[in-house]
Amino acid sequence: MKKKVDIPTCQECKSRICSIFNELSPEELELISHSKGGNLYKRGQNIFYDGTRPSGLYCLNSGKVKIYKIDHTGREQIVRLAKSGDVIGYRSLISGELYSSFAAPLEDSLICFIPKNVFFKVLQENSSISMKLMKMLSQDLKSAENRIADMAQKPVRERLAETLLILKEFYGTEGDEMTLDIALTREDLANIVGTATESVIRYLSEFKHDRIIDLKGRKIKILNHSLLVRTANVYD
Repeated sequence: MKKKVDIPTCQECKSRICSIFNELSPEELELISHSKGGNLYKRGQNIFYDGTRPSGLYCLNSGKVKIYKIDHTGREQIVRLAKSGDVIGYRSLISGELYSSFAAPLEDSLICFIPKNVFFKVLQENSSISMKLMKMLSQDLKSAENRIADMAQKPVRERLAETLLILKEFYGTEGDEMTLDIALTREDLANIVGTATESVIRYLSEFKHDRIIDLKGRKIKILNHSLLVRTANVYD
C-alpha cells in the first residue's frame, strides 16, 4: 500500500517552478500547502483507477508516472508520461467525469494531492492557471492526434525510434548527456510504442547493432542522435 511521508510545503517545493502553480500568490500557496496531502508511491501501485471518481488533483513532487489504458484483450497502452512538476488526473476532475485511465509510477514517486474544492477555488480566482490548463488540454489533444496518425501510418521501427527521441526530450539525459534519464522495462516501452514486447526487443537489438544506441539493463544510451532522427523519419 502507499506510504504516507512528510512532504515539502508548496513554498519550499523545488518542482513548483516547472508546474502550473509557479505564479501563485503567497495566500494561494498557503491555502494549497495547508490543505494538501502526500504519499510515496512505489512501482506496481496505482495512483488512480479507470472508472473511479476524482476527488482532487495529483501533482508530482518527484518521480515519473505513466497514464495508461487497458484494452479489451487486457493489454496495456501507455497514453501519457509525467515527471516532476506535472499534474495528472486534471481532465476528469475538470469535466466532472470518471477517470478513463489508470495512473501508476514508473519509479518511486512522491505525489501531492490537492482536494477538489481547494483546487477549484484557486482555479476560479487565478486566471493564469486557467490559461495554463487550457494550453495543457490543447497539447494533450495534439499529442493524441499525432499518436493516432503515427499508429496508422508509421511502421514499428520508426515509432520506436521516435519514442526514444520523445523520451529524451521529455525526461532529459543523465550526466553523460546520452543516457536517457528513465529506466523503462521492455514491456513499458512496447506499451508506449503500441506493439509487442518481442518487437521492441528485436528493434532495440538492431539499433544497438547499428551503433544508434547502447543498452545496459533498462538504461538506453543514444550514441547517434542524427541517425536516430533519420530512423524515426522525423525532422530534428
